[in-house]
Amino acid sequence: MKLTIFRRIVLFISVIALALSAPAAELVSVSAAAAADSPAPVPAQEILPSSRPRASIEDETAVPAGSSAFQSSVSRHKKSKGLSLSQLLRKYPETLKTQGPRRKMIALTFDDVPDPRFTPQLLDVLRKYKVKATFFVVGSRAEKHPALVARMIREGHAIGNHSYNHPQFSKLSMNAFRIQIIRTENILQLLAGYKPKLIRPPYGDINEPQVKWAKSHGYKLVNWNVDSLDWRGLSKNQVKHNILSRAGRGAIILQHGGGGRGSNLQGTLQALPEIIGILRQRGYSFVTVPQMLQVSKSK
Repeated sequence: MKLTIFRRIVLFISVIALALSAPAAELVSVSAAAAADSPAPVPAQEILPSSRPRASIEDETAVPAGSSAFQSSVSRHKKSKGLSLSQLLRKYPETLKTQGPRRKMIALTFDDVPDPRFTPQLLDVLRKYKVKATFFVVGSRAEKHPALVARMIREGHAIGNHSYNHPQFSKLSMNAFRIQIIRTENILQLLAGYKPKLIRPPYGDINEPQVKWAKSHGYKLVNWNVDSLDWRGLSKNQVKHNILSRAGRGAIILQHGGGGRGSNLQGTLQALPEIIGILRQRGYSFVTVPQMLQVSKSK
C-alpha cells in the first residue's frame, strides 16, 4: 500500500515537472529560430550597388511629405532637442536649399523615380515641350529599372540622390544615413556616369548631424518651396492650381514621377503640359536645379 502511494506521488511530481519545463523548451526553440532568421548587419564597406534591397518603397504604401502621418512625425521632431527645418535653413543656407535666386526661372523636380508606371510618360511630356527637369532617384528602383535612369541622362535631365529605399532620415543612425547616400550614389555612378551632388531627403526630413555630414562632404540638400501635393491622387485641375498659385521667381516645384502601391499620378501627368505653357506665358524659363543654384551636377 505504501509502495503504491509512493509511486503515485512520484508520477504526480513527474507530470508537474514536465508541464513546467515545456514552455521553457518551446521558448528556447523559438528564440533559436528567430536568431537564425534575423539578417546579420551589413558592414558599410560591403554595401555594393548589386546588393539586394532589404526594403523598397514599392513594398508598402508611400508616406508622402504632406501627409498627416508625416506631419505628426515632424511635430515630434520639432519637440525634440534638434533644430527644426526652418532653423536648419537659417543656420546652413549654403547647404540646405528650398529655392533659387529670385530670377524668372523655375525648376521642375520629380521624386521617387524611376517607376515604369509613370516615369516614361513624364519623360515623354518633357521631351515634347523641350523642358529639362531634375529627377531625385531612389537607389533600389534604379537597380530595377536602369534603362529609365539612362533615358533621363540621355535626354539631358539632372539627377539627384533620394536615398536607397526611402526611409525617414531623422530616424536613422548616422551610419545608416551614410549607407543610404553612398549606396545610392554608387549605383548612380554606374548608371549615369557621375555621383550626384544633390540630395533630397525623403519627406524633406533631416537632422543637424546629417546636414553637417552632407556639408563636409560637398553635397547640396534640396527641398522645395512649391508642393503640387500630387501624391494625393489629385485631379489635373487641383495639381495645376497648387503649382500655378504658388510658383514664382526661383521656385523649386515638387512633383512625383513614382509612388507606392496604389499611387495615382495621372493628375500630374495631365496637368504638366498646361503648367509648362502657362509658366512660359508668364515669362519663366525652365532650368535644372544645378543650373538654378549654379553648382555642378556631380560631387
